[in-house]
Amino acid sequence: MARPGYDDQLEIQTLLSEARQGKWKPVHLLVGTEKFLIDRAALLLKKATVGEGRGFNDDVLHGSNQLTAQKVIAASRTLPMMADVRYVLLRDVDDMPSAELDALAAYVAAPSPSTCLVMTAEKIDARTKLAKAAKEGGGWVAVDPVKGPLLERFANAEAKRRGNAIDPRALSALTESVGSDLATLEDAIERCSLYVGSENGKARPIDLDAVENVVERVRVDTIWQLVDAIALRRTSQAMEAVGSLLAARQAELMILGSVARQLRLVARMKDGLSAGMSPDEAVKVAGGPPFKARALADAARKFSVDDLARAFTLLAETDVLLKGSKRDSGIVLEQAVLKLCVGV
Repeated sequence: MARPGYDDQLEIQTLLSEARQGKWKPVHLLVGTEKFLIDRAALLLKKATVGEGRGFNDDVLHGSNQLTAQKVIAASRTLPMMADVRYVLLRDVDDMPSAELDALAAYVAAPSPSTCLVMTAEKIDARTKLAKAAKEGGGWVAVDPVKGPLLERFANAEAKRRGNAIDPRALSALTESVGSDLATLEDAIERCSLYVGSENGKARPIDLDAVENVVERVRVDTIWQLVDAIALRRTSQAMEAVGSLLAARQAELMILGSVARQLRLVARMKDGLSAGMSPDEAVKVAGGPPFKARALADAARKFSVDDLARAFTLLAETDVLLKGSKRDSGIVLEQAVLKLCVGV
């Protein structure tokens, strides 16, 4: 029988680990922009309570101006049919009217013990009744973007779940190549695991050779083609370059990050040249590779200070959209490239 467990507020990784053991709470409120982990948590909690597939005892609701707290509560208070537990998933609870959220808070404060209600939201004010009720019940879980050392920890855990050890150099190369898009990172680890295979029934370790052979790195030349096309306002060439990267299964966030890194080099190079440095001197200060001194100097001349300021603002806005928007990521990236080309 699936059973309720832990009593404290949780970190997302703790929740995932506990859910794999069949533990759950009557209410979980998953708040944040890391959609991959939110979806994984919702799936694991479903498996922990009612199993996979659709049945009589699971409901999926979507927050909107039309959805009422009464409908959510009715689904949550319905007794399970020929089972011990019901599972109710309410996506985008933050899209419901504030009055309905307040009404829903009353249920969260005294939920049905035979239902696992999982709610997701990008952002909820911690001062609301719903947030306070969820926190008091230990069901509030912050799901923030995974970055830095946590990214390598995530990748290492994914490899271990498949039975693979992973060499530290391979781990660094993997996260550097793929970036912080967790879905793409998980896919890369899965492909690396299949590539190394097993020996005598034991999964082989993932080494640097596996990463280099399986995970296609962002092609720097194509990124430079993209940056150059943006500088010259050559829209067709820029779209061809970004299309090539997307066709090669490069993650949108990784492409955006690569463009941002190149433009930061261009901006620092421009500062150095403006201070009277030679290209060779400026490239050292900018932190670029020496063999790129001429290319960076050319790019610095093509971009005005205003161009770079607008570009960085647009890149920051696009980063937010890619991490939190429900729009197609490829379209979001392509629209950003178009705006960069026309100087918006």
